[in-house]
Amino acid sequence: MNTVRTPPLPNSDTVETAELSPRTFLHRARVCLTRNLGIAAIGLAVLSVIYTADAQTAAPWKAPASVAAKKNPLAGKADAVAAGKQTFTTTCVPCHGPTGRGDGPAAVALNPKPANYTSSAIAAESDGSLFWKLSEGRGGMVGFKATLSEKQRWELISYIRTLQGKK
Repeated sequence: MNTVRTPPLPNSDTVETAELSPRTFLHRARVCLTRNLGIAAIGLAVLSVIYTADAQTAAPWKAPASVAAKKNPLAGKADAVAAGKQTFTTTCVPCHGPTGRGDGPAAVALNPKPANYTSSAIAAESDGSLFWKLSEGRGGMVGFKATLSEKQRWELISYIRTLQGKK
C-alpha cells in the first residue's frame, strides 16, 4: 500500500493523508468526479432553460387566428371591470404594477419585462388575443388557465382595457 493524499469526500472539508488501497483511492476519485460532473450537468440544464426561455420570448408572440377573433362576452359591463380590477390587484400588480405599465416590484428581475398595458401595441391587440396570452402564458408570463376561471380572465381583459387611456 502507498501513502496517498486523497481528495475530500463530498460534504467534507478535510483532505486526509492515509494508507489507501488503489481500489479505495479509485472509489473516492470516482465519487468526487461524479459529484463535480453532477454540478456541471445541473449548470448546463439551467443554462439550457434560460436559453430556451430567451429564444422563446425573442420571437413575436402571436395568438392563433381562431382565438384572436374571440369577442369579450363581458365587454362594457361595469361589474366585470370592478371584478377584473380586484383580480388585477391581487394577481397582476407584482409584475405589471398598479397602473399596468409593466413596472411592478417583480419586474426588476424579469427578462423580458412585463407588458405595458397602457401601450398602443396592447391596445391594438384583440380581446381574444389578450385572453389567449393570459390563459397560456409564455416565458416569465405565467399562464392563468388553471388558476383563474374563464369569467375571471375575461374580467381581467375588461379591466386592462380601462388602463389604455391612462398614460
